[in-house]
Amino acid sequence: MAHPTPELISGLRQAARNLRSGAPYMWGHMGSCNCGHLAQVLTRLTRADIHAYAMQGRGDWREQLEEYCPTSGLPLDLLAADMLQSGLTVSDLQHLERLTDPFVRAAISQPRRDALRHNDRHDVVLYLETWAGLLENQLLESLPLPVWAGQAEQVLA
Repeated sequence: MAHPTPELISGLRQAARNLRSGAPYMWGHMGSCNCGHLAQVLTRLTRADIHAYAMQGRGDWREQLEEYCPTSGLPLDLLAADMLQSGLTVSDLQHLERLTDPFVRAAISQPRRDALRHNDRHDVVLYLETWAGLLENQLLESLPLPVWAGQAEQVLA
């Protein structure tokens, strides 16, 4: 699972907003698909550039990431390396493309969870927003409480 960072949480939310606002979405287009939208936000590359980079390899995001090598020099590997710096893992990106991360899916209520379609804009928005919320909760839980929080507990006891 991704390491929760403000950059990643913000990127997930921005990708969801872009999709909700009508940004071009096409699951079969490497720059306009699930990973493509997050890549646009995290790398600031255009969907055309992302697609062109991806077309130098074979397969969709999931397939190309199976052979990910940060030192290959392949444009999609370099792009993925940039995305990974925000706290993502290769597995996160593979799950995003198919909306399959068990942690994210478990946070989506039934029956919606079982009806998720990986190539449906609305389902991608739900997945991105759910994931961002989960990561934000993890990030907040990892922050140390200020000293006064412990003092307040003593006063209230």
